[in-house]
Amino acid sequence: MTPPTWRKSSRSTQGTSGECVEVARLGKAIGVRDSKRPQASHLILTTAEFAAVLNRLKGIK
Repeated sequence: MTPPTWRKSSRSTQGTSGECVEVARLGKAIGVRDSKRPQASHLILTTAEFAAVLNRLKGIK
C-alpha cells in the first residue's frame, strides 16, 4: 500500500501565516490534517462528509 499524497490549497499561503489543513484521498475516504503538525493524527471523513464540510464552508446548504 502506498502512503497517501497530502496536499493543501494553492490559496493556503495567501495571508494565512501558513496556517492551513492538508487533505489526502485514503481509499474511499478523505483524510484531513494540520499542515503544521503532519506527524499528528488526522481526521477521516467519507467523501459525502467531506463534501458537506466544503459546502458548509462555501455557504451552500
